[in-house]
Amino acid sequence: MSKPLSRPSFLALSCVGAMAFASSVQAQDAKLGGMTVTDTAIDESPIKVEKAESPKYTRPLLDTPQTITVINKETIKQQNLLTLRDVLSTVPGITFGAGEGGFGYGDRIILRGQDAKNDVTVDGVRSGAFLNRNEVYNIEQVEVTNGANSVMNGGGSVAGTINLVTKRPLADDQTILNAGIGTDNYYRATVDANKRVNDLVAVRLNAVYHRNDVPGRDVEDYERWGIAPAVTFGIDGPTSLTLQGEYLDDKAMPQYGVRYYPEQGGILKEFDREGYYGFANIDRQDSKTKSLQTIFSHAFSDTLKIRNLTRYENISQHTVTSQPNGDFCLSTGVQPSGAACLATVPPGYFMPNRGNGRGNTRFIKNETAYTQFDLSADFDTGGVGHTLVLGASALWEKYNQLNGNIIRNADGSNPFATAYPLVNISNPGEFITGPAGFTYGRNVYEGPINFIRSGRNLGEQTSYAAYLFDTLKFADWFEINGGLRYEKAKGWNRNVTYDATAGSATLGNPTGVSAATRIDDTLFSYRVGAVVKPTQATSIYVAYGNSKLPSKASVDGSCTVTDADNQVGTCFLKPETTENYEIGAKAELFDRQLLVSVALFRNDRNQIKLVSGDPTVPNQVLDGKQRVEGFSFGASGNITPNWTISANYMYLKAKIRQGVSDFCLANPGQGSCTNSPTDPDPTARTLLPNTPKHSGSLFTTYRFDFGLELGYGITYQGSFQLNPTAAAIYSVPSYTIHRFMASYPITENLKAQVNVQNFTNEKYVTTVRNNVNSSWAQPAPTRSAVLSLNYQF
Repeated sequence: MSKPLSRPSFLALSCVGAMAFASSVQAQDAKLGGMTVTDTAIDESPIKVEKAESPKYTRPLLDTPQTITVINKETIKQQNLLTLRDVLSTVPGITFGAGEGGFGYGDRIILRGQDAKNDVTVDGVRSGAFLNRNEVYNIEQVEVTNGANSVMNGGGSVAGTINLVTKRPLADDQTILNAGIGTDNYYRATVDANKRVNDLVAVRLNAVYHRNDVPGRDVEDYERWGIAPAVTFGIDGPTSLTLQGEYLDDKAMPQYGVRYYPEQGGILKEFDREGYYGFANIDRQDSKTKSLQTIFSHAFSDTLKIRNLTRYENISQHTVTSQPNGDFCLSTGVQPSGAACLATVPPGYFMPNRGNGRGNTRFIKNETAYTQFDLSADFDTGGVGHTLVLGASALWEKYNQLNGNIIRNADGSNPFATAYPLVNISNPGEFITGPAGFTYGRNVYEGPINFIRSGRNLGEQTSYAAYLFDTLKFADWFEINGGLRYEKAKGWNRNVTYDATAGSATLGNPTGVSAATRIDDTLFSYRVGAVVKPTQATSIYVAYGNSKLPSKASVDGSCTVTDADNQVGTCFLKPETTENYEIGAKAELFDRQLLVSVALFRNDRNQIKLVSGDPTVPNQVLDGKQRVEGFSFGASGNITPNWTISANYMYLKAKIRQGVSDFCLANPGQGSCTNSPTDPDPTARTLLPNTPKHSGSLFTTYRFDFGLELGYGITYQGSFQLNPTAAAIYSVPSYTIHRFMASYPITENLKAQVNVQNFTNEKYVTTVRNNVNSSWAQPAPTRSAVLSLNYQF
C-alpha cells in the first residue's frame, strides 16, 4: 500500500543529499589514501562494554557475579535496530506477548518466562510501561540483567531488568549526521552533535525523524520525531551537573495482526498475512513522552564521591483499537473450527465483532518522579578492600486511564449492533461483493464517530528505599560482592464508572466511584556473590539473589479487599518471593578485547497467588511454584582488530511445579477445589507459555584493509507453548532469520551502509495471544533493505 511523503520525509532525503554534497567538497582536499582504515591497532573494542551504567554495580562486567547482556550504540547502529523490540529480539530468552501494541498499550516483554513489562528502567529509574518504545535514537546502551534482581531497582524484577542508558555530553567535540532511505517507504534522519563549549561546559543534542511502513503489512506504519538536548557543567571537574530533556512524538498503528488458529496450525491460507483486519481509518496508537533529568556529582577525593539523579517522566497515550475478531466463514463453506457457517455470513467473508471488540478507546496518562542519592567510597578495613555504595531513593508514580468507545451514535447507541458490513477474508482492504442479499464493506469504518466514556482507572504508587552495596576484596584472586535493599511500597487504585446507557439523559456522567484498594508492603531483598579470579582476565563465580513482588506490583495494577476489618482480599497478602541461583565464569580473550561468559542458573518462584479452595480461608494463598533453569552463553567484542562478534545463546527449562493450593493438593475436589484424586495437580510439570527452550543470536562483522566492512547476523527462536493448562497443548513454531550489513567509507568522514533484514524472507509470527479459542498473531516483518549515509566530523 503506497503512501504519500510528508514534509519531514523530504527533510530526510535532503539530509542524504546535503551530506553527499558536503563530503564531495571535502574530498577535493582529502584523499582516500589518507584514511586510517588500514590501521590495525585498536585501543578498545567498539562493541565490548566494560561496565554497567548504574553506580550500584561496583565492579566491571568481568567481575560482576551475574549474567548481564549489554547492547551498545555501535551494535545498534551496525544492525540498524530501530526500536526496543528490535534490540531485545536479538537477546535470547525474551519473547513478546500480544494485544494492541503488546498488552493493551505498550510492549509486553516476557523475560525468562516471566512478565517484565514493568521492569524497564531508564538510567536505572523505573519507567512507565504504557507505551511502545519505538525509538532508540537517544540510547547509549541497553542492559539486560538476568535473574531475580529487585535489590537493584525495587519491587518486581522477578526474572531481571532491562535498563536503557541515555546519551549525555562528552568531553570531546563530535557530530554525527545520519540519513537513510529504504524499502517500504522508509525515511530516517538523525543528529547526534556534541560540542565542548569551554573548559567547563559541554552540550549534546540528539534528534530524530522517522517513518516507515511495516514490511509485509498493508496498513501498519510508524511515524515519529524526537529531540533530546543535554548540557553538562563541570565536564571534567570534580563537581558536575548534567541537565537532560527529551520530547518524543510517536504515531503508529496498533498491531493486533491476523486471526490465529493454533489447533489448525496458525494463520490459515485463506487469510491475507498482509491484510489489516481492524478499521484502518480509525485505529491509532499515538503517544507523547516528555522527560527531564538531572545528575549531580561531586568527588570529595579520589575515594569518596556523592551523586544524585532526579528524573521526571510524563507519558500520554491515545489508542483506538479493533480486535481482528468476528464470525468467519471460509470459502469451503465452514467456519475455521469446522462447524457450519452462520446463515448471516456467506463463504469467503467475515462479519466483524459487533460487541466491544472494535472502536475501543483509551486515553492514558502516566507520571513518574524519582530521586536517588548515592555515596560511593573506596577504603580498607583490616586488610580487606571495600568498594561501597550507600544510597536512598524515593519514587512517586500516578496513573489515569479513561476508557470508552468511538463507534457510537450521539445518543450512545451502537450503530452496528445488529450487523457490520461483511468483509472479504482474503482481501480485507478491498470492497468485494458476494452473493446477493448481504451488505458488504472493507476494513474502513463508515459510520458515526462519538466518544462515549465508560470508565476510568486511577492509581498511585510510592516507594522509599535504602540500600547498601559493597565489594569486599580479600585478595587479588578473591572477592565477595553483595547488596541489601529495604523498601517501603504503598499504593492505591480506584475505578470510576460512567453512564453509557444509550439514550440516557445522564449519558457520560459518573455513576459511581469505587472505594480505594490499598497496599502497604515492606520489601527486603538482597544479592550476594563470590568471585574467584584465577587470572586478571578471568573470573569464576557463584551467586544468590531474590526479588519481592507486591500484590499491587504496578501503578495500574489492583488488588482486592473483601473485608477490611478481617483483612480479607489480595491486598493483604504478603509479597511474592523469587529466588535466583547462578554459577558461572567469564573471561576476556584476544588481548582482553572479547568478553565471553557462561552460566548455569535457576529461578524459583515459590510464592505465587492461588485460590485457596479451603472454605475457611477466603483469601488467596501463596502456594504456587514455578521453576526456570538453564544455561547461557555470551560473547561480545573483537577477535582481531578487524573482526567483531556479538553472540548469545540460552537454554531454558521452564515448568510449573505446583498449580493448586496446598489444601487442594491434600484434599482433591473438596471445598472449591477443581482438581481430582486421579489428577491432583493438572498443571504440574507443564511448560510455561511464551518460553522457548532454545534461542540464540549472532552478529559478526569483518572490515577489510581497504575499508569495506561486511556483517552477517542470524537469530533463532525455538517453538514455545501457548496453553500449558489445557488438555490439548498447542505451540508456536520456531523461526530463523538472517540479516546482512555492508558499509564502505566514501571519504574519511562519510560512510555508506546497507542493511537487509530477514533477507531469506522467513514467514513467522512475533506475538501470539494466549487464547486458543480467540487468538491472533502479528506476522513478522518481511524482507526489507535500507541505505544509510553517515557523516561524522
